[in-house]
Amino acid sequence: MKIVVLDGYTLNPGDLSWDGFNALGECKIYDRTSLTDEAEIISRIGDAQIIITNKTPITKNIFDACKSIRYVGVLATGYNVVDVQAAREKNIPVTNVPNYSTQAAAQFAFALLLEICSRVGDHSAAVHAGRWESSADFCFWEHPLIELAGKTIGIIGYGRIGQTTGKLAQAFGMKVIAFAPHREIGTKLGDCSFVELDELFKTSDVIALHCPLFPSTQGIICKENIAKMKDGVIIINNGRGGLVVEQDLRDALDSGKVYAAGVDVVSAEPIKADNPLLGAKNCFITPHISWAPKESRVRLMNIAVENVKAFLAGKPVNVVN
Repeated sequence: MKIVVLDGYTLNPGDLSWDGFNALGECKIYDRTSLTDEAEIISRIGDAQIIITNKTPITKNIFDACKSIRYVGVLATGYNVVDVQAAREKNIPVTNVPNYSTQAAAQFAFALLLEICSRVGDHSAAVHAGRWESSADFCFWEHPLIELAGKTIGIIGYGRIGQTTGKLAQAFGMKVIAFAPHREIGTKLGDCSFVELDELFKTSDVIALHCPLFPSTQGIICKENIAKMKDGVIIINNGRGGLVVEQDLRDALDSGKVYAAGVDVVSAEPIKADNPLLGAKNCFITPHISWAPKESRVRLMNIAVENVKAFLAGKPVNVVN
């Protein structure tokens, strides 16, 4: 069985092992493959039966050209890089890797929030630059410091990551409310209360986005909804970049309507030089790394290997089509 990993570098830049895949067949691993050159993708797939991809697109044209494909495994939870309809028509299972980064993603949401509230990086840099040494007082701070206890966090999307973020928020003494389409308004899950979306916008001091990117959530953070929010709200997005209308968020940050935003995802990645959030006031941007602790990547690798093993045994799991 021939296996091709089209873009393995982000999962494994050298600190993990590909032995699990190597044990399953003749395995060719590429660090990166063009995202736009279908001829290169087709050439690299060749007559392989098992295709492993992270962000390299597998389109209908590629399925048509590479007739040996029997299975596509995505090294991520999202699988929009694969034309799942074309795969279904050819009876090719497409699998993803769910639930590997729940703890890491929730942790990172709070890393963004705590950086906004305490500005540890800025204050450390100020100390190293000599500001404390030359201070007339025993301490100083260059930004407002924010205590989270007693504040309300509104979580949009309350699946595994949202729930884990909620538990962290409760540990900080925050009140947790959430909006999730499949939850009845007014009900509770533990100490979290489910509310209407407009109520969440109106009452939250912090808004965290943990929902999938669907047509119904595309641009959910937009000018109209920002207007419903408290003045000085904090917005955290380490879900999907498309959940935010970036120019609208930029305008709200620059006006002070939104006090600060922490985002680990943007609409086009890698970020483009003309992204409106670059240069916005109080906007903290990280390069899509919520998922990337080694522990999470080990889980991802192991689940991806087990997905292939299950397919080879005739009992595929985590199939998305």
